[in-house]
Amino acid sequence: MTGSSIEEHLPLTSKIEHSDTASRVAEVDSETELGDVSLSKRFLRPRTIVSFLIAIAVVGFALTRFHLDLGAVLTQMSHANPGYLMLAFATYYGGFGLRAARWKSILQSAEVKPAEGKELPKIPELSVVYVLGWFANCIVPAKLGDAYRGYLLKQRCGTSFGSALGTIFAERLADMMTLGLVLVGSAFIVFGRHIPSDVSLWMYVATGLAVALIVGVLGVFRFRHFFRSFVPVRVRDHYIKLEEGALGSFGRLPTLLILTAIIWAFEGIRLYFVALSVTGGLTFAAALFVALLASLLTVVPLTPAGLGFVEFGVVGILTVLGLTQQTAASVALLDRVVAYWSVIVIGAVVYLIARWAWR
Repeated sequence: MTGSSIEEHLPLTSKIEHSDTASRVAEVDSETELGDVSLSKRFLRPRTIVSFLIAIAVVGFALTRFHLDLGAVLTQMSHANPGYLMLAFATYYGGFGLRAARWKSILQSAEVKPAEGKELPKIPELSVVYVLGWFANCIVPAKLGDAYRGYLLKQRCGTSFGSALGTIFAERLADMMTLGLVLVGSAFIVFGRHIPSDVSLWMYVATGLAVALIVGVLGVFRFRHFFRSFVPVRVRDHYIKLEEGALGSFGRLPTLLILTAIIWAFEGIRLYFVALSVTGGLTFAAALFVALLASLLTVVPLTPAGLGFVEFGVVGILTVLGLTQQTAASVALLDRVVAYWSVIVIGAVVYLIARWAWR
């Protein structure tokens, strides 16, 4: 890094709105030389503190809603099979390499160019960038880690921040569209024609989201010149870069969809191993469905990475699948140890090392 941390320059969320987003991209580009605001200051901002308080309240509600004996849950967690847990960790962190490979393909498809004399980072370095982005998502609300990742790419190789953010937005679109389709498919495999009403609600949400995103992408592509006319002139160039980055990302659509499907399969494999460490009563199709539902809940912007909401939802759906409430809570909490709490620990270490190495 150049002696300043990244977080202070990223006021925008991953929600893309036309002129507002372009204005914020311009703001980020204009602030890159400001002084340091440390990670601890970002973490201690009122909005972040409130988000963790909300998560605590949701967890407290879950404990009363499911009548859980927390001591018994922790005891069951302590007796989890360490071999299966190690496989869960390996699967989860191996997924970062796949995500980095997908992003590299998207960047090349969108023709995002580095500054003269530089080149796009290779997959190992992009994997580090991904871990840092995930780390930011785990400690601040509203998915700011996505913008963090785009800025970090700009810092490393001089790419346009708007173009990089456009590729990340397209990546998220592919994630959500594929998630919706696979979530519905896995639900039919698990439940057949007798889908519980609570599950069917999430299927409607996932399907509606996938359809809306597909229609939205096609609409922006078809009427892109019309949308540009509403963007203020002072930020229009930034918006066009963001738009071109997003639309250009779909140039290698088969590769994008295949890698996205594999990434989601890894999510299911991770939760399958976590469940095996506690109980053998969960099929892979069921684990995939639960993992995708958990990923859908991470988009709740009220808490970092959906903290509290994910645990509550996973316990609920696992009990529908036949697990006892105690076992369901053990699986949900262990999975979050793998896919949330470990990211905070490992991400903090990677952040400090990268901050030193990239000066």
